[in-house]
Amino acid sequence: MPELPEVETVRRGLIPVMEGRRIVKAIQNRPDLRWPLPENFAERLTGTTIERIGRRGKYLLLDLDSGETLIVHLGMSGRFLIYTDGIIRKGADFHQSVGSQSSKHDHIILEIEDGNRAVFNDARRFGAMDLWQTALIGDHKFLSGMGPEPLSNHFNSEYLTKTFANRKVPLKAALLDQRRVAGLGNIYVCEALFDAGLSPTRSAGSLSSRDCSRLVDVIRDVLRRAIDAGGSSLRDFHGASGELGYFQHTFKVYDQEGKKCSKSKCSGTIDRIVQSGRSTYFCAICQR
Repeated sequence: MPELPEVETVRRGLIPVMEGRRIVKAIQNRPDLRWPLPENFAERLTGTTIERIGRRGKYLLLDLDSGETLIVHLGMSGRFLIYTDGIIRKGADFHQSVGSQSSKHDHIILEIEDGNRAVFNDARRFGAMDLWQTALIGDHKFLSGMGPEPLSNHFNSEYLTKTFANRKVPLKAALLDQRRVAGLGNIYVCEALFDAGLSPTRSAGSLSSRDCSRLVDVIRDVLRRAIDAGGSSLRDFHGASGELGYFQHTFKVYDQEGKKCSKSKCSGTIDRIVQSGRSTYFCAICQR
């Protein structure tokens, strides 16, 4: 499932092609994705101008001049592919397999002025789209109650210390709770906890203010490095121009079970356990 860095990578890829431009025609090839699409979906998109492309957590937000916002969740395999005059725009690390992706999974097509076409292709159909009043976007069921963005000033050591106070849940579970912090997922929580030297199994309430301060800094660093790398490409993820991210080549713990810990003074190996149905990777010696 794409996490914050992957969604941010897609957002940045869409901006130069779609932001400030009019949707000449919207084509809806099926009535639903993961859930039914809103009533008159294609008609409400056609003729509108995309004023701004934002992101909230793992959701893309396309603000339209109609006063509505197109909310997009990529799901497990959803992707936007951008075509110019029928030819896919290639990124530096473009893999030809993307270009051959079956068109039967092209569920939503947005014909953009200047000859561009944005195609939402989703083979597994776990993605989702909805339209909502921009002025009330925070009330949408996908977004209401969501915690602060981890790269914002609202996410700081004071906030984390307060939100973790007296919480007995495992630290990893607390960080994955979108009500506590938006956009974090399994990959980047595992990587951040390793860099911070914190065990994913200890209770969130056991962290000191100093621990929280260090964790905030590390989370921001991991996310920024991942965004700079174009996210992590595991199975289905590609950027908007078809390119793969490459942060997976720098993983220190995620999917590294049995490998030697990368910290120079550590003799341990990376362990894998299951927490709430998800794989957790960590070094039991380094992370306390």
